[in-house]
Amino acid sequence: MGPAPGNRPAPAARTGAADAQHPTRAHTPTDRGPGEPSPGTGPEPVPRTEAAPEPQHAPPEAPPSRGPVGPAPGTGPAPAARTGAADGQRPARACARTGQGPSGPAASGARPGGGGLRGRFEAAWVGRAVGCLLGKPVEKLPLEGIRALARATGNWPLGDWFTARGVPPELLAAHPWNRRSAPTSLAENIDGMPEDDDLNYPLLGLLLLQRHGKAFTTADVARLWLDELPAGRTFTAERVAYRNLLLGLEPPATATHRNPFREWIGALIRADVHGWTNPGDPVAAAAQAYRDAALTHTGNGVYAALFVAAATAEAATGRSDVHTALRAGLAAVPPRSRLAEAIRFGIRTAADEADFDLVVDLLHARYGHYHWVHAVPNTALIAAALTHADGDFTRSVCRAVSGGWDTDSNGATAGAVAGLLAGSPERIPQRWTAPLKNRLATSVPGFDGIGFDTLAHLTAQEAARS
Repeated sequence: MGPAPGNRPAPAARTGAADAQHPTRAHTPTDRGPGEPSPGTGPEPVPRTEAAPEPQHAPPEAPPSRGPVGPAPGTGPAPAARTGAADGQRPARACARTGQGPSGPAASGARPGGGGLRGRFEAAWVGRAVGCLLGKPVEKLPLEGIRALARATGNWPLGDWFTARGVPPELLAAHPWNRRSAPTSLAENIDGMPEDDDLNYPLLGLLLLQRHGKAFTTADVARLWLDELPAGRTFTAERVAYRNLLLGLEPPATATHRNPFREWIGALIRADVHGWTNPGDPVAAAAQAYRDAALTHTGNGVYAALFVAAATAEAATGRSDVHTALRAGLAAVPPRSRLAEAIRFGIRTAADEADFDLVVDLLHARYGHYHWVHAVPNTALIAAALTHADGDFTRSVCRAVSGGWDTDSNGATAGAVAGLLAGSPERIPQRWTAPLKNRLATSVPGFDGIGFDTLAHLTAQEAARS
């Protein structure tokens, strides 16, 4: 039984992984910050200093060949469509020990390289990992702390990995690194890409498409999570939705029942795969992202996923610049929503101001009343960072992370878009790619230790499916 009306949501059921964390985190378990509840007390309601959430809007309908857009708000999901593998049958996936996918290159072997769709996909996976890893040690730190730590090592404007070397002890005491992330994400510690939900969810999205094809339903997403996603790897809206599934609720009630996090950033970080697998078709990408997001989010939380999916689909063509991609993303968002206003403000401010620190200050002045994991400020920052960087990979990830808020998620999304625009992993500077060692750690079954080249191969297979 769920909590009584008016009480805080109960913690998600433990299903194997140790679960000392609680749903105040959006990402890999990290230390609590000032003002967070102690473990076991449950999440605090979202501060509602902004206007009430907008009513739900489905994305524009996809072409008929793309399958149904998904359940309309307030309705249950359609019956599970089986357009891909037969029910219960799982296509071959990457092997954690060999690093090989079906007919794919070895994870440690030669990259596809040289552009083309697979090259763009590999650059996108690598870019997502780089941006996430860059943001991990400063996740949850205040903006002044991020700036002070980077300046102490001559790394401002941000242009390289964070390091503890040379940082005065008193500064580290005032602004400590994210304790759980620092051992794997500071420059002196990086050894491959460590596990993070910003990479776990794209892997789950890839697995979703392998099992059900592009006509998957929200119910398919729910079943996949219960089968393959440890509850201890879920946070905020995802953890509450997971708990609601265990209580017997079905979508869209999983997103709305005592879920104060439903307009946060979780659906956004799941949207890349839907754009990657619909290159040149932002409408179809947004439709897929909508059906995925409806499990956990409403309003601006869903709109953020539509924005990223559509922008990513446009960038995946290899023919568009970043500004065209952002316009495609914005076209998928209801124009009178708070999210659309925030994206427009981020793009306009970044276009008008040469100093990105000033851009960030203006964003924080306008949206600082939101929670640091809310979709509105973070999506505005991603749009501003990509606009200001004008397609450059290093500037894209560094601007996204240097703006604060949800640093690893913002870096991951900006890095994935910038990677697509770069066109191949060879066009991403080696100081970013070399420490990753073409290796990704994850608790998603079948993918631990996989290489980004193999992931590019698997993603291209799903993009080619009708």
